[in-house]
Amino acid sequence: MRLLDRYLLRELLVPLGYCLSGFLIFWLAFLTFSEMDEFQRQGLKAVEIATYLFLTLPKTLGYAVPLGLLLAMLYSLTHHARHHELTAIRCAGVSLWRLLLPYLAVGTACGMGLFLINEVFMPHSLDDADQLLNRRQQQKEGDQAWQRHVVFLDFTRGRTNVIGPFDFHPASGEMRKARIIWHAPDGSRLELAAERGIYTNGHWQFFQVQQNFYAPGQPIPTERRMTNVLALPELTASPARIRSEIKVSSLSDLRAARGMSLSLREIYEYRRWHPERGRDPQLDTKWHTRLAAPVTCLVVVLIAVPFAARSGRRNVFVGVAASVFLAFAYFMVQRFAEALGLSGRLPAWLAGWLPNLLFGVAGLWLTARTR
Repeated sequence: MRLLDRYLLRELLVPLGYCLSGFLIFWLAFLTFSEMDEFQRQGLKAVEIATYLFLTLPKTLGYAVPLGLLLAMLYSLTHHARHHELTAIRCAGVSLWRLLLPYLAVGTACGMGLFLINEVFMPHSLDDADQLLNRRQQQKEGDQAWQRHVVFLDFTRGRTNVIGPFDFHPASGEMRKARIIWHAPDGSRLELAAERGIYTNGHWQFFQVQQNFYAPGQPIPTERRMTNVLALPELTASPARIRSEIKVSSLSDLRAARGMSLSLREIYEYRRWHPERGRDPQLDTKWHTRLAAPVTCLVVVLIAVPFAARSGRRNVFVGVAASVFLAFAYFMVQRFAEALGLSGRLPAWLAGWLPNLLFGVAGLWLTARTR
């Protein structure tokens, strides 16, 4: 690594650390005060509130990292431009594109980190935060904590099996009043009705079970059985999958869909479980939006350079004002494009990538014109 690269990185990483810390402190303080009434209503203790705030950090980082990188880029480049350092570097024969390499490396690292956070931590952390916030309320409500009349289709070895309707408890992963229509390879089927079901040791166990066996093509049961406990290892739908089914099914509500966080793995598995749905504009929009999210950090680098790298003695607060304006414009375009994609009015790939395309192309064009 050249001495110049180390210098530019040091001058960027220090304000980046300050910016990220400031954004996180500000957001956590804002979230604490805005949710304080809910915390008090749920009776959360200080440790539980701190745990809830920690669980929301992955989602917060999705906004804080691009914003912090943008502000740090504008601040550091404006500082270099005010002291004519960029002019000296250019006069030494270093092109503007070569000068961008350490910044692009930081943008790539931030993007990869965001991708890892979005895929591994954020979906589960948001579910855990919601369960923590509503745990005491669910304990008080008791029966109202159950998800009612859950139904989904299970495709196993080319057969369609109907799982449900049943009541499902999201926290414990327990079934209640479950009905299952299970198709066998020879064309026969099993209809099962159980009072309760739990997922243990990688399979479902049902209690107080009534089984009706149907011969191929026969509408009347050929055999009936009653059993206290029945293990059904053939049923591969884990509680995590059922939670995912419930989560994805709420995509039909556009307001809920815009605030929903789905990982690429959840979307891929849902498509694999439901090949009959084909192309779905809502799932496809979420897929492309998730793919495009890490690229935002590279777009931030491209768009910050032409706004801050121009020569002249300018106040560093110009960079702050520019970052606020750019961030507001970017997230407005992002939300608008996502809403159009979820409603099917815009192709899913364009809805997911439109903000990065617009700001990325604009950044490349303006950087090429920077002198």
